[in-house]
Amino acid sequence: MQILQQLKDSTQKKHKREGSLATVTYETVHYLQDTECKNQSEQSIQKFLEAIKKFKLTKMEKLMMVNTPPRTELEIQLIVQESEERLSEEDVRSIIDIVNEIFPAIAT
Repeated sequence: MQILQQLKDSTQKKHKREGSLATVTYETVHYLQDTECKNQSEQSIQKFLEAIKKFKLTKMEKLMMVNTPPRTELEIQLIVQESEERLSEEDVRSIIDIVNEIFPAIAT
């Protein structure tokens, strides 16, 4: 989100030829401002990734958890392939606890 906002700021200063890039950047930033990532910092993301290292998740699974932090067992099942085989119930609860600690839910 920070990268896109910087891109948006610099694109606004450039010529019309980059209008479609500016539109995509604006729409993406506008969308992200209504998601949980607006409250995430580089440090909180690093802390989260360090905390979930022990679960041996794929890069894609980690990315999805950062973008849409799972708050229920079902959300973890949707993110983690073969989660029943790869994660115990205790692991799932631990991930949810880590998410809630590092990425507190935003009020909607």
